Amino acid sequence: MKNNKLTHHGVSDKVYKGFIYVVLIALAIIIIVPVAWAFMASVKQDIEFYGNPWALPKGFYLENFVNAWQKAKMGSYMLNSVIVTVIALALLLVIALPAAYVLARYKFKGSVILNMMFMAGLFINVNYIVVPIFLMLNNGDKIVRSFLGHPIFLNNLFILALVYAAMALPFTVYLLAGYFKSLPREFEEAASVDGAGYFRTMVQIIMPMAKPSIVTVILFNFLSFWNEYIISMTLLTKPGLRTLPVGLMNLMAAQKSAVQYGQMYAGLVIVMLPTLILYILVQKKLTQGMTMGGLKG
Repeated sequence: MKNNKLTHHGVSDKVYKGFIYVVLIALAIIIIVPVAWAFMASVKQDIEFYGNPWALPKGFYLENFVNAWQKAKMGSYMLNSVIVTVIALALLLVIALPAAYVLARYKFKGSVILNMMFMAGLFINVNYIVVPIFLMLNNGDKIVRSFLGHPIFLNNLFILALVYAAMALPFTVYLLAGYFKSLPREFEEAASVDGAGYFRTMVQIIMPMAKPSIVTVILFNFLSFWNEYIISMTLLTKPGLRTLPVGLMNLMAAQKSAVQYGQMYAGLVIVMLPTLILYILVQKKLTQGMTMGGLKG
């Protein structure tokens, strides 16, 4: 009887694992096929789109990328996105790392309130408050214009990066604080005995130990900043300051009417490629950052 139960349990496990594999393979196909199709479409000539859409390209028409980069100004848009993303990530890490460390490792007057405020920030979707943000910056420009003669808040890449960093702060602090709490305190005690102060302990002891979590935060926020559309479109109205997602949407609208699909998909690949490369480079650290915090005692 016992052997029958074990056999039945083993069969159930195999069926369950088989089901999981089927689901994962199906999800992989759903993700990989559109991406692969976009890459194939980006090297096709426009006339090839009128035949079988699933047909392989007859050749590699790389002029699509040249036209998207130069004529459609995707190169300029990419530079703007790089500037905004780098500044936003730098601001975010400079603010979030010390804040998360202090909130996770020390108790002080007001720490509970600060923790609750960051937790509350997780439930605020910045897309719902983009209009108040725009009005606030616009009113600020009206005041500044009376003194300087020109606005400084709207159509400013640094201000956009600052808004990005602010909107990502609650999630970043929450994730980093959770990881910091899982680290043993013996390392800080040993550093204190050796004469290290709070800042030196954080930089030389805690941050290297939290590298997987920091990489996870960088990747998630990079994807968020790089692909953000609504805030960038609202705060940057000058064509020369557009970021990649806004430039891509304008390119898609223009190329559909001009029937230049190859150039449109080349622009789409230009947007996707940096995120794919970054994910491939840091996927191991990303997995560690998502799992190690739960494994540590």
